[in-house]
Amino acid sequence: MEAERDLIIIGAGAAGLAAAQYAARANLAPLLLEEMASGGQALIIDNLENYPGFAEPIPGTEFAQRFEEQAVRFGTEIRYTGVQSVGARDGVFTVQTDEGVLTSLAVILATGAKHRTLDVPGEKELTGRGVSYCATCDGPFFKGQRMLVVGGGDAACDEAAFLAHLTDQVLLVHRRDRFRAQRALAERTLRNPHIQVRFNTVLKEIRGPAGKVQEVALADSSTGRAYTEAVAAVFVFVGSVPQTQVVAGLGARLDEGGYLVTDQRMQTSVKGLFAAGDVRATAFRQLVVAAGEGAVAAHAAAQYIEELKGEAYR
Repeated sequence: MEAERDLIIIGAGAAGLAAAQYAARANLAPLLLEEMASGGQALIIDNLENYPGFAEPIPGTEFAQRFEEQAVRFGTEIRYTGVQSVGARDGVFTVQTDEGVLTSLAVILATGAKHRTLDVPGEKELTGRGVSYCATCDGPFFKGQRMLVVGGGDAACDEAAFLAHLTDQVLLVHRRDRFRAQRALAERTLRNPHIQVRFNTVLKEIRGPAGKVQEVALADSSTGRAYTEAVAAVFVFVGSVPQTQVVAGLGARLDEGGYLVTDQRMQTSVKGLFAAGDVRATAFRQLVVAAGEGAVAAHAAAQYIEELKGEAYR
């Protein structure tokens, strides 16, 4: 079975777009598949201010547009279609899309991860207007103001500690009576004088009549007491779901959180399948990290493809 393409990249967030750009520059003529719109998580960032090279904040939508234009200028073909599954046959990858089957010698998966949401009134409407899933990205916008963190795992404690450097008014609520986070991290959170922790507390509603977060409705599950608190921002850290389902049939190794495990070259346990960005097991999830991983994945994929072709022509 012969491959129609050298490389197919699935997902057009920062990782996928960077991979496409580097693959195009390596003369691989990459095909980038995206179900919705290019940009990934950048599309929900109101003003991106921590990406290297942009001294002034840039709207996430504009950032995504520039990223896409650059990848296309270097020779990337972008096709907007859904992907159902990725298989392998006779050393060739088969990608089942809404428009039919495509084949390639290598695949880079950059489908990211979806933040778990609380599904409470006001959350969706105020996302990007005070509701956030990334303290590093959006915390500085609310410096010195009161912020709410929801969650009880490692991420919630880590992000609350980050926010505590920006304000002395961090309120952390968790629906259970103890943290799920590592013991040392949980104890450090409880000792932080800038973080007020409330266990057995559930967020019921986020309110922002002026188009930005102003207050939240909370409930104490142990007493039944309902009350409101004034806050300028709500940071939700109740987990995320890596989008690995399209490669489930390949049996690639996943970590306990369901993220794809790779080596330093972004190579998964399946030869020829690379992963980059939030779908991959990584210690730090940021646009700049995803872009760097995409570049590494493209470079490694180019070497892999070159080795394949070299063996084929011996």
